[in-house]
Amino acid sequence: MHARSFVAAAAMALLAATNAADPVAQEVARWSSVLAQSKGGAWDEVKGGAQPALDRASDALRDGRRLYALQQLASAWPNLGAAAYVAKQPATAMQNLDGLEAEWKRLGPQLQNAPAPKLDDVQPAAVRGLLETAIPQVHELYGASLIYAQNTSPFAGYFYLGQAVAQRDFLAFARRASQPEAKRAPAFRSIAPELDALERELLAAYRPPASIDRHSDFINASSLLKEARELDAAGLRRGALVRYLEAVRRTAQIRATTPLARAEIEQRLRETSARIAAAPNVDHSIARMFVESAQADLARADGGAVASAIASASLPRYFAAIGPAPPVKALPAPRATVTLIRWPYT
Repeated sequence: MHARSFVAAAAMALLAATNAADPVAQEVARWSSVLAQSKGGAWDEVKGGAQPALDRASDALRDGRRLYALQQLASAWPNLGAAAYVAKQPATAMQNLDGLEAEWKRLGPQLQNAPAPKLDDVQPAAVRGLLETAIPQVHELYGASLIYAQNTSPFAGYFYLGQAVAQRDFLAFARRASQPEAKRAPAFRSIAPELDALERELLAAYRPPASIDRHSDFINASSLLKEARELDAAGLRRGALVRYLEAVRRTAQIRATTPLARAEIEQRLRETSARIAAAPNVDHSIARMFVESAQADLARADGGAVASAIASASLPRYFAAIGPAPPVKALPAPRATVTLIRWPYT
């Protein structure tokens, strides 16, 4: 049996053994099977990032870390969905813009003008938070697809359009992944002050040699911060908090000289887990998702850096973000100094 066929068969076996009531496990198995059997075109471009995410999701499900599995699945979903969408298009469609423009117009009512999804019954907060992060992406990716194609290639436009379709599908999937709970939500609020503070930290860290050696890390952290701002401004508090905590983690990794010792990380994770358990009627699933992420990182042979950043920065800031808003520091008034120079003989 070829390796690709073996992986596909193993994924299908996992699907068969999965509890039919858990859409997360079903989708991880389905996409693992699809990816194992697909090659060429867009599949080759997305496999490098999607396969590790699906592997981490599978491991997380095996270890009972469902929220982390969902987080990993969500990270791979847009590219997987886009590759599947592109694969369905005729080869001739990639040669000119006419077909893309027709498809773009056809999908407009579904993507551009789709009503906002209902959110009140999506639980727990971590699932709703991941769902909320996808809501603006549907409209933004759809809007960018045609413009991007006009400046690059029809293939790129189809891929962006496929990502928009995938994010729309993720909204429906996340609703299926919802698990009703009787727990009350924390006091989610605008985290604009926290976002401002994190931006200052990130800008302060943007100095050589880090700004050169870790430029891509700064880009990723800045992108997450921007997304968190947009979600917060839209009132999507849970999604904003998820992206903020991810940006905190990446910023902490940039700033840290060395990770915490493993024993210290484990102790902090135990303390956070105990704090969550001490409030059984409160939905702290977003914090649990990050605890699971740190635990998964510690389980890897080369892990530690992500877990250290989560334990030392993301988790403490989670509890701060659901508490009272910090006082807004008054910024110094803008000041400009103008020097007039009179040249001789003028």
